[in-house]
Amino acid sequence: MRIGIFAFTGITMFHLSVPQMVFDEVSRLGIADWETFLFAEESDTIRTAEGYEISGLHGLAAARDVDVLVVPSWFTDGRPAGGDLRETLRGAHEAGAVVVGLCLGAIPVADAGLLAGRDAVTHWDAFDLLAARHPELELDESVLYIDHGDVLTSAGTASGLDACLHLVRSRLGSAAANRVARTLVIAPHREGGQAQYIERPLPDDSGDDPISRITQWAGRHLGEPLTIGQLAARAHLSTRTFVRAFRAATGTTPAAWVRSRRLDEARRLLETTDRPIDLIAADCGFNSAVTLRQNFTAAFKIPPSQYRRRFRS
Repeated sequence: MRIGIFAFTGITMFHLSVPQMVFDEVSRLGIADWETFLFAEESDTIRTAEGYEISGLHGLAAARDVDVLVVPSWFTDGRPAGGDLRETLRGAHEAGAVVVGLCLGAIPVADAGLLAGRDAVTHWDAFDLLAARHPELELDESVLYIDHGDVLTSAGTASGLDACLHLVRSRLGSAAANRVARTLVIAPHREGGQAQYIERPLPDDSGDDPISRITQWAGRHLGEPLTIGQLAARAHLSTRTFVRAFRAATGTTPAAWVRSRRLDEARRLLETTDRPIDLIAADCGFNSAVTLRQNFTAAFKIPPSQYRRRFRS
């Protein structure tokens, strides 16, 4: 199998090395005859983000005859892909190649029109940019990669390893993928998605209007019931007026906002304390540890106990 990997000035060595490391290991282990090569858009020489110069790269024409075309990353400013690259991606796809966009590499794949009307994933920090440019996409933060058979996208950074191993598994079977993973000392399959890593900024509550005052107060009383009626009464507004004003100020409903704040506080306590999960549930206003687990897992795609082990300060 012939695999073309797109390189550009400013790419990090890690992103560039991931598909080469995984796919070349298939050949090194004698599992199958897989060949990788680098190609670039404008020159046979690029300079990586770390300052290394890589020369001897192929041009775009080399990508016309590939079985897999990988865009391992993209410019951090999310700039639109140029016409020549878009045409190369479309041409390879029309010729039967699998097109892979790892991390921010999903951006040029989407710009080429290969994800129209499909689910996709990219680094969580680029979700808003990609959604604004391609509203026809359905972005999913709960997975590490999405494979449509002919087009594959992955979540941020290290998720490229998971996507490349998946490609090995889909072509050569689980035994081959497990062998490659064992050699590289990485997990052959990871559970969950990138939702657990996403920073979720809170609405600005620094003002002195009724909604700002009530959000500041509620943030200090998360262990209390905090029903909509109670919040509205404390804000000295009718329930209907309060809900309307709250959505206008925060972009969400009071119930969703309270749940989000409670989950953020639960994350903080899991990271920084040894408190049992049932006590954390009470501190954050959840009726029980079961309710906390259900809401936490739904939001972050990982149970609280696993989150604590993974993100403990």
